[in-house]
Amino acid sequence: MATGVFGKRGRSVGPEGEIWRTDLSTLRDVVLDREAMTARLGEYPSLERVWALSLLDRGQQAVSEGRALLTNSTDRFRPLLVLAHAYQRQYQWHEAARMQEDALRLARSPAREALVRYEIGRRLFDEALYRDAAAELEWAHDLYRTTVRERLARVCDQALKRAREVLLTNGIAPNDPSNQTG
Repeated sequence: MATGVFGKRGRSVGPEGEIWRTDLSTLRDVVLDREAMTARLGEYPSLERVWALSLLDRGQQAVSEGRALLTNSTDRFRPLLVLAHAYQRQYQWHEAARMQEDALRLARSPAREALVRYEIGRRLFDEALYRDAAAELEWAHDLYRTTVRERLARVCDQALKRAREVLLTNGIAPNDPSNQTG
């Protein structure tokens, strides 16, 4: 499970003063302290601001600021992912998928590819495409392990276990090719 706060250096993960976390049952980021997150909106770097706006259910503002950020960025990788997150929070799956695929093309390293695959896996889980989510999360987990990012590999492993758990609860074997959509 990821938890964290935003500090002067952006999104950080840690238990002290956490204002958000990733819910293990839904794999969605949830706000624990709305007041603190809202109060800090003006302090967040632009990427984190877009992400926070979407968590605060200010989706249209998040998309608008995310699009502006993407337009003005020389490195489009992270702006694409944060904009995808904003679309996903509004259940605009097609737009989120499009942004994630663009980010995947720009990844250019195993660690960045792992990040995109993890986000794709979370979107697919959100769409109730659990088998496909498990496949992406497993891929992300393997990539993080090979890049020796142990904490991130553990986060992916937790998400992967949850996707497999949902599949088994629904009577579906995680690797059953006859079930294409979960």
